[in-house]
Amino acid sequence: MIITNPPRFTHERHARIVDWLNAHGRVEVLELARLLEVSEHTIRRDLDVLQDAGVLQRTHGGAVAIDTRRLGFGGRAAVLADVKSSLGHLGAELIEAGQSVVLDAGSTTLEMARALTVRPLTVITNSLDIAAVFDRDPLVQLVVLGGVWQPDARAFWGHATCQMLAHHRADWAVPGACAVALDAGATASEEPDAMLKQAMIRAARRTLVLADHSKVGGVAPYHVADWPQVHTLVTDRPWPELEARGVVVKVAET
Repeated sequence: MIITNPPRFTHERHARIVDWLNAHGRVEVLELARLLEVSEHTIRRDLDVLQDAGVLQRTHGGAVAIDTRRLGFGGRAAVLADVKSSLGHLGAELIEAGQSVVLDAGSTTLEMARALTVRPLTVITNSLDIAAVFDRDPLVQLVVLGGVWQPDARAFWGHATCQMLAHHRADWAVPGACAVALDAGATASEEPDAMLKQAMIRAARRTLVLADHSKVGGVAPYHVADWPQVHTLVTDRPWPELEARGVVVKVAET
Protein backbone atom coordinates (compact mmCIF):
# COMPACT_ATOMS: atom_id res chain seq x y z
CA MET A 1 0.00 0.00 0.00
CA ILE A 2 1.35 3.43 -0.98
CA ILE A 3 -0.16 6.55 0.55
CA THR A 4 0.91 9.95 -0.74
CA ASN A 5 0.12 13.19 1.07
CA PRO A 6 -0.73 11.69 4.48
CA PRO A 7 -4.04 13.14 5.73
CA ARG A 8 -3.90 16.01 8.21
CA PHE A 9 -7.38 15.66 9.70
CA THR A 10 -9.00 12.84 11.62
CA HIS A 11 -11.93 12.36 9.23
CA GLU A 12 -9.51 12.18 6.28
CA ARG A 13 -7.46 9.53 8.08
CA HIS A 14 -10.62 7.54 8.83
CA ALA A 15 -11.59 7.70 5.14
CA ARG A 16 -8.17 6.33 4.12
CA ILE A 17 -8.52 3.46 6.60
CA VAL A 18 -12.01 2.65 5.29
CA ASP A 19 -10.67 2.70 1.71
CA TRP A 20 -7.97 0.19 2.65
CA LEU A 21 -10.53 -2.01 4.40
CA ASN A 22 -12.83 -1.94 1.37
CA ALA A 23 -9.97 -2.94 -0.91
CA HIS A 24 -8.23 -5.56 1.23
CA GLY A 25 -10.55 -6.61 4.03
CA ARG A 26 -8.07 -6.05 6.86
CA VAL A 27 -5.60 -3.50 8.25
CA GLU A 28 -2.57 -3.68 10.56
CA VAL A 29 -1.78 -1.03 13.18
CA LEU A 30 1.97 -0.96 12.51
CA GLU A 31 1.56 -0.58 8.76
CA LEU A 32 -1.09 2.15 9.03
CA ALA A 33 0.97 4.11 11.57
CA ARG A 34 3.96 4.08 9.24
CA LEU A 35 2.05 4.95 6.09
CA LEU A 36 -0.21 7.61 7.63
CA GLU A 37 2.72 9.06 9.61
CA VAL A 38 1.01 9.01 12.99
CA SER A 39 1.60 7.08 16.20
CA GLU A 40 0.38 3.55 16.83
CA HIS A 41 -1.72 4.97 19.67
CA THR A 42 -3.50 7.28 17.20
CA ILE A 43 -4.22 4.39 14.83
CA ARG A 44 -5.58 2.22 17.66
CA ARG A 45 -7.85 5.09 18.69
CA ASP A 46 -9.00 5.48 15.06
CA LEU A 47 -9.80 1.77 14.84
CA ASP A 48 -11.72 1.92 18.11
CA VAL A 49 -13.83 4.81 16.75
CA LEU A 50 -14.50 2.95 13.50
CA GLN A 51 -15.39 -0.20 15.42
CA ASP A 52 -17.92 1.79 17.49
CA ALA A 53 -19.34 3.05 14.17
CA GLY A 54 -19.75 -0.53 13.01
CA VAL A 55 -17.29 -0.32 10.11
CA LEU A 56 -14.81 -2.91 11.35
CA GLN A 57 -14.00 -5.50 13.96
CA ARG A 58 -10.83 -5.02 15.99
CA THR A 59 -8.33 -7.89 16.01
CA HIS A 60 -4.98 -8.42 17.70
CA GLY A 61 -2.70 -5.96 15.91
CA GLY A 62 -5.30 -4.54 13.55
CA ALA A 63 -8.86 -4.92 12.29
CA VAL A 64 -11.02 -6.66 9.70
CA ALA A 65 -13.83 -5.14 7.63
CA ILE A 66 -17.55 -5.56 8.22
CA ASP A 67 -20.01 -5.34 5.32
CA THR A 68 -21.75 -2.01 6.05
CA ARG A 69 -24.72 -3.04 3.90
CA ARG A 70 -25.60 -5.51 6.67
CA LEU A 71 -25.46 -2.94 9.47
CA GLY A 72 -28.54 -1.54 11.17
CA PHE A 73 -29.57 2.05 10.47
CA GLY A 74 -27.65 3.46 13.44
CA GLY A 75 -24.45 1.72 12.41
CA ARG A 76 -24.72 2.89 8.81
CA ALA A 77 -25.45 6.45 9.91
CA ALA A 78 -22.24 6.55 11.94
CA VAL A 79 -20.06 5.48 9.00
CA LEU A 80 -18.44 8.54 7.35
CA ALA A 81 -20.97 10.77 9.09
CA ASP A 82 -19.18 14.03 8.17
CA VAL A 83 -19.02 13.00 4.52
CA LYS A 84 -22.73 12.11 4.46
CA SER A 85 -23.56 15.50 5.96
CA SER A 86 -21.58 17.24 3.20
CA LEU A 87 -23.32 15.19 0.51
CA GLY A 88 -26.71 15.97 2.01
CA HIS A 89 -26.04 19.70 2.07
CA LEU A 90 -24.82 19.75 -1.53
CA GLY A 91 -27.82 17.71 -2.66
CA ALA A 92 -30.19 20.08 -0.87
CA GLU A 93 -28.75 23.01 -2.86
CA LEU A 94 -30.20 21.50 -6.05
CA ILE A 95 -33.80 21.72 -4.82
CA GLU A 96 -35.68 24.94 -5.58
CA ALA A 97 -38.60 26.55 -3.77
CA GLY A 98 -41.93 25.18 -4.92
CA GLN A 99 -40.52 21.87 -6.09
CA SER A 100 -41.46 18.38 -4.97
CA VAL A 101 -38.92 15.74 -3.97
CA VAL A 102 -39.15 12.03 -3.24
CA LEU A 103 -36.71 11.21 -0.44
CA ASP A 104 -35.84 7.58 0.14
CA ALA A 105 -35.05 6.28 3.62
CA GLY A 106 -31.35 6.31 4.47
CA SER A 107 -28.70 8.05 6.53
CA THR A 108 -27.47 10.29 3.68
CA THR A 109 -30.96 11.23 2.49
CA LEU A 110 -31.82 12.06 6.11
CA GLU A 111 -28.90 14.50 6.11
CA MET A 112 -30.27 16.02 2.90
CA ALA A 113 -33.72 16.37 4.51
CA ARG A 114 -32.19 18.24 7.45
CA ALA A 115 -30.37 20.57 5.03
CA LEU A 116 -33.44 21.43 2.95
CA THR A 117 -34.32 25.03 3.78
CA VAL A 118 -36.16 26.16 0.63
CA ARG A 119 -39.88 26.76 1.06
CA PRO A 120 -42.55 26.04 -0.01
CA LEU A 121 -41.70 22.40 -0.60
CA THR A 122 -43.42 19.06 -1.13
CA VAL A 123 -41.71 16.03 0.41
CA ILE A 124 -42.75 12.46 -0.38
CA THR A 125 -41.00 9.83 1.71
CA ASN A 126 -41.13 6.26 2.99
CA SER A 127 -39.03 7.22 6.03
CA LEU A 128 -40.51 8.17 9.41
CA ASP A 129 -37.18 9.79 10.35
CA ILE A 130 -37.38 12.09 7.33
CA ALA A 131 -41.08 12.73 7.95
CA ALA A 132 -40.24 13.86 11.48
CA VAL A 133 -37.94 16.57 10.06
CA PHE A 134 -40.94 18.25 8.37
CA ASP A 135 -43.99 17.18 10.37
CA ARG A 136 -44.48 20.57 12.08
CA ASP A 137 -43.51 22.79 9.15
CA PRO A 138 -46.56 24.56 7.67
CA LEU A 139 -44.68 25.37 4.45
CA VAL A 140 -43.96 21.73 3.66
CA GLN A 141 -46.61 19.49 2.15
CA LEU A 142 -45.63 16.12 3.57
CA VAL A 143 -46.67 12.80 2.02
CA VAL A 144 -45.73 9.65 3.96
CA LEU A 145 -45.82 6.42 1.98
CA GLY A 146 -47.17 3.46 3.91
CA GLY A 147 -46.51 -0.22 3.47
CA VAL A 148 -44.69 -2.94 5.36
CA TRP A 149 -42.41 -1.52 8.05
CA GLN A 150 -38.76 -2.59 7.84
CA PRO A 151 -37.13 -1.98 11.25
CA ASP A 152 -33.51 -2.37 10.09
CA ALA A 153 -33.97 0.11 7.24
CA ARG A 154 -36.41 2.29 9.20
CA ALA A 155 -38.52 2.42 6.06
CA PHE A 156 -41.77 1.30 4.49
CA TRP A 157 -41.37 -1.08 1.55
CA GLY A 158 -43.59 -3.37 -0.45
CA HIS A 159 -46.30 -3.46 -3.09
CA ALA A 160 -48.55 -1.00 -1.23
CA THR A 161 -45.71 1.53 -0.99
CA CYS A 162 -45.09 1.35 -4.73
CA GLN A 163 -48.82 1.69 -5.44
CA MET A 164 -49.09 4.85 -3.34
CA LEU A 165 -46.06 6.32 -5.05
CA ALA A 166 -47.56 5.65 -8.50
CA HIS A 167 -50.19 8.33 -7.78
CA HIS A 168 -47.55 11.07 -7.36
CA ARG A 169 -45.31 13.07 -9.66
CA ALA A 170 -42.21 14.91 -8.44
CA ASP A 171 -39.44 17.16 -9.70
CA TRP A 172 -36.71 15.07 -8.08
CA ALA A 173 -36.33 11.50 -6.88
CA VAL A 174 -33.53 10.80 -4.41
CA PRO A 175 -33.33 7.01 -4.13
CA GLY A 176 -30.71 5.61 -1.80
CA ALA A 177 -27.99 3.48 -3.36
CA CYS A 178 -26.24 0.56 -1.68
CA ALA A 179 -23.60 0.61 -4.42
CA VAL A 180 -22.78 2.44 -7.66
CA ALA A 181 -20.51 1.25 -10.45
CA LEU A 182 -19.64 2.52 -13.91
CA ASP A 183 -21.12 -0.44 -15.79
CA ALA A 184 -23.72 -1.72 -13.32
CA GLY A 185 -25.25 1.66 -12.41
CA ALA A 186 -27.01 1.96 -9.04
CA THR A 187 -27.85 -1.25 -7.20
CA ALA A 188 -29.51 -2.32 -3.93
CA SER A 189 -29.13 -5.20 -1.50
CA GLU A 190 -32.83 -6.15 -1.14
CA GLU A 191 -35.32 -6.81 -3.94
CA PRO A 192 -38.32 -4.96 -2.38
CA ASP A 193 -36.08 -1.97 -1.73
CA ALA A 194 -34.83 -1.97 -5.32
CA MET A 195 -38.41 -2.13 -6.64
CA LEU A 196 -39.38 0.89 -4.56
CA LYS A 197 -36.35 2.86 -5.72
CA GLN A 198 -37.30 2.09 -9.32
CA ALA A 199 -40.82 3.39 -8.61
CA MET A 200 -39.33 6.60 -7.19
CA ILE A 201 -37.38 7.14 -10.39
CA ARG A 202 -40.48 6.57 -12.53
CA ALA A 203 -42.40 9.15 -10.49
CA ALA A 204 -39.90 11.98 -10.99
CA ARG A 205 -38.61 14.16 -13.80
CA ARG A 206 -35.02 13.95 -12.57
CA THR A 207 -33.07 11.56 -10.36
CA LEU A 208 -30.39 12.52 -7.86
CA VAL A 209 -28.13 9.89 -6.30
CA LEU A 210 -26.05 10.60 -3.19
CA ALA A 211 -23.16 8.16 -2.77
CA ASP A 212 -19.97 8.50 -0.75
CA HIS A 213 -16.76 6.94 -2.05
CA SER A 214 -17.21 3.74 -0.04
CA LYS A 215 -20.16 2.83 -2.32
CA VAL A 216 -18.36 3.56 -5.59
CA GLY A 217 -17.21 0.51 -7.53
CA GLY A 218 -19.42 -1.98 -5.70
CA VAL A 219 -22.33 -3.96 -7.11
CA ALA A 220 -25.27 -5.10 -4.98
CA PRO A 221 -27.56 -7.94 -6.15
CA TYR A 222 -30.58 -5.92 -7.39
CA HIS A 223 -30.68 -3.35 -10.19
CA VAL A 224 -32.00 0.14 -9.39
CA ALA A 225 -31.00 2.39 -12.30
CA ASP A 226 -28.74 2.65 -15.31
CA TRP A 227 -26.80 5.89 -15.63
CA PRO A 228 -28.99 7.36 -18.41
CA GLN A 229 -31.79 7.41 -15.81
CA VAL A 230 -29.68 9.50 -13.39
CA HIS A 231 -29.41 13.26 -13.87
CA THR A 232 -26.96 14.05 -11.05
CA LEU A 233 -24.60 12.16 -8.76
CA VAL A 234 -23.37 13.86 -5.59
CA THR A 235 -20.25 12.22 -4.18
CA ASP A 236 -17.06 13.16 -2.36
CA ARG A 237 -14.47 12.31 -5.01
CA PRO A 238 -14.20 13.16 -8.73
CA TRP A 239 -15.47 10.55 -11.17
CA PRO A 240 -14.51 11.74 -14.68
CA GLU A 241 -15.41 8.40 -16.31
CA LEU A 242 -19.02 8.85 -15.21
CA GLU A 243 -19.11 12.47 -16.33
CA ALA A 244 -17.99 11.26 -19.76
CA ARG A 245 -21.27 9.29 -19.89
CA GLY A 246 -23.31 12.47 -19.51
CA VAL A 247 -24.05 12.31 -15.76
CA VAL A 248 -23.61 15.53 -13.81
CA VAL A 249 -21.15 14.74 -11.02
CA LYS A 250 -20.99 17.19 -8.11
CA VAL A 251 -18.19 16.73 -5.59
CA ALA A 252 -18.82 17.79 -2.01
CA GLU A 253 -16.06 19.30 0.09
CA THR A 254 -15.27 17.13 3.11
